Amino acid sequence: VTQRREMNTTGTACASLWLLLSAAAAAAAAAAAAAVAGDAQVVHYLWPLPQQASSATGGGGGGGGGAVLLSPARFVIATPGCDSSRVLSAAVARYAALLFPHDEESAINTTTTIATTAELLRLVVTVAPAAGCSDDIALLREGTDESYELAVPNDGSDATLDARTVYGALRGLETFAQLVEYDFDTAAYHVAHVPWRIEDWPRFTHRGLLLDTARHFQPVGVIKALLDSMMYAKFNVFHWHAVDTQAFPFESSAEPKLWEGAWSPPARYTLADIRNVVEYAQYRGIRVIPELDVPGHAGSWCTGYPEICPDPPKCLQPLDPSKPETYSVIAGVLGEWTGLTTGRGLFPDSYLHVGGDEVDTLCWDSTVHVVQWMESMGFDSGDAYLYMQNLTQQTVRRYGRVPVVWEDVFDLFGSALDHNTVVQVWRLFSRLKLVVEAGYRALLSDMEHW
Repeated sequence: VTQRREMNTTGTACASLWLLLSAAAAAAAAAAAAAVAGDAQVVHYLWPLPQQASSATGGGGGGGGGAVLLSPARFVIATPGCDSSRVLSAAVARYAALLFPHDEESAINTTTTIATTAELLRLVVTVAPAAGCSDDIALLREGTDESYELAVPNDGSDATLDARTVYGALRGLETFAQLVEYDFDTAAYHVAHVPWRIEDWPRFTHRGLLLDTARHFQPVGVIKALLDSMMYAKFNVFHWHAVDTQAFPFESSAEPKLWEGAWSPPARYTLADIRNVVEYAQYRGIRVIPELDVPGHAGSWCTGYPEICPDPPKCLQPLDPSKPETYSVIAGVLGEWTGLTTGRGLFPDSYLHVGGDEVDTLCWDSTVHVVQWMESMGFDSGDAYLYMQNLTQQTVRRYGRVPVVWEDVFDLFGSALDHNTVVQVWRLFSRLKLVVEAGYRALLSDMEHW
């Protein structure tokens, strides 16, 4: 499930809608978590709601069970057998700060009115088998095991978090952090309604959010803040809609004039910026799928490479299908993004989005040399569009990636597409059934629901 978040001149409205949806969803999750805890008065902000969860009910704690206290000075997170994992070590350090956002005396406040049973001193995180401790980004892929089991006892003995990969451990750490509450009246941290027992795994292997930084540039710091928010909600795919008609903000050593099409000189991402974002996402269990939207939505390419556009400045897009230079530039970017092989390049994920939506071919039909080329190939404009799509997808596959396209491509060409293509449905929910019945895998982010 992917949230499509595109921001242009209406970006503020889109962002506001997303915030409203989030608030409503958070409220629903809180109510559902209360039901899981077995008491309508119990409010735990578990988001998303775990697959299975149980806790104490009845007596004390404002709605059932007692509580264990935590002290920032004494509580530790241990990772025996997995200390070599940089991803897990970074997560432990991150959550050590997230758990305790408020200053507190080194000693636990003993005047608390919460019915407490003991002090919780340790959370022990175990990743087994040992191969699950690997930091290899290739292990962060579709279907990565994100399951975990979390237990918080009521007697002060160790809380335990068991996972099969470091990425499952990350999800469990987030759930544990959501259980820790701060009592502003007593200045004490606690986990209420102990003992807790949680078993959790994703309902969807792909839980994504799209950010469009071509229509509305976002500094790296803002992107990182978004990735942090995705981590809190256990999203695991960042769909980076990197370039569009309005701007090409990415640096490319393969095609260095492309970012002349940036909206403004400061509104650019260097290669180091891109690597930084991808690594930051990985350390939060988030895959990054980039989108190179071709052949439409590519007018910004014409600033640096006018020769690959039909008739600049009058007709900029779709990109010129008749020029070998067009395919050379596309291949240059894709080669840099993929490293020419599986698991390499700027974006090591196994998926790469090549767009294909909203292609208006009037520009081709009104450009003499493009019309002549289509006639020589026996093409109409639809055939030329499919020709470009096939060549682009062949390049993507040659470089070890699975191509993703918007539903527009399926609407036009149906089963003419290679069946190793993922179709992202963004307009009509009803289209999902047709895509799947035709034998394609699909992503759903239809605007009817968002």
